[in-house]
Amino acid sequence: MPEPYSPARAGRWFLHSGIQEPSGGVARYYRAEILRNKPVSTEITGYTASALMVLFDITQDEIYLDRARKTAAFLMDQAWNSELRTFPYEHPSPSPVSEHLAYFFDCGIIIRGLLAVWRVTKEDRLLERAVEAAHGMIRDFRATDGYHPILQLPDKAPLERAAAWSRSTGCYQTKSALAWWEAGVFSGDKKLQDAYLAFMTAATKTWQNFLPGTDERLKVMDRLHACNYFLEALSPILYRADAADAYRGCLAQISNYLREIRPDFERSDVNAQLLRARVYGARLGVVNIAEAEEEAAALASFQATDPDPRIDGGFYFGRRGGQIEPHVNPVSTAFAVQALEVWRAFQAGEENPCHLPPV
Repeated sequence: MPEPYSPARAGRWFLHSGIQEPSGGVARYYRAEILRNKPVSTEITGYTASALMVLFDITQDEIYLDRARKTAAFLMDQAWNSELRTFPYEHPSPSPVSEHLAYFFDCGIIIRGLLAVWRVTKEDRLLERAVEAAHGMIRDFRATDGYHPILQLPDKAPLERAAAWSRSTGCYQTKSALAWWEAGVFSGDKKLQDAYLAFMTAATKTWQNFLPGTDERLKVMDRLHACNYFLEALSPILYRADAADAYRGCLAQISNYLREIRPDFERSDVNAQLLRARVYGARLGVVNIAEAEEEAAALASFQATDPDPRIDGGFYFGRRGGQIEPHVNPVSTAFAVQALEVWRAFQAGEENPCHLPPV
């Protein structure tokens, strides 16, 4: 029988597995079958900064805050390209294994990681860089139909779009636009707040085009992960009728597709994102307790139990045909820790179960 979910083991995995390099940068994921990390991803490093702040909030153990500061320092001092005024996709960039690119989505996640640390440390340069980078996203990625997903560096020319969701425009991009809202609220920058609101107004009219998005059934699971980003992005404006309607409708679609495709392919992060979205949307009446309990149990089953500290406590990416895929993934782990804590707090009847820093 698998061990019950343990946030302590997940925390140890972030701290001691080696997924984070001595520089502070975090690998995209650990390939357990070949005992090797993927290259350092600036996006994943941003996610990890946020996850460490969640773990600090849960445990109040200063070791997580110290590591989060180190992670933010890497993003500020090494990942940020001061000449181009953006965050390249991987570090170093370019490299023999990485093209010289910047992703719209990644930049927003990095900004939110910096802001997660700033909320506690109030280090001025973190907020200043977040605001600068947010304005840079709007300036550099703007297109006639929204925002380009990827730019080639150093000239910042748009990369040709492709069918894959991460190489196309869509409602998933709104999660990164959340960075504009947060940076704008914290700094008092109304232009950033207005840019977020304009993007969300457009997305609430077009999100229905995102799913299923492909004729290849198993690839729909990947798009569920991306569509969940839109749900999260709606959270500041759920007082609006159009946003509330989109939230209910989108959540129901994701839930249905997850259960249809799960026997053949299932991602741990889709369970995490959907579980968290149910609690976030509780005031809209979207918490189906039976389905939430099912998602929580499915999510917990992805936590690795292994004598190897590079694996133990992390969360596997997914299953195909009932078999675990041997990729221990920092984003899956980050989403799982937050979602399961939010679910615990909701079940316990805590007054504000969604208090944790965003991931």
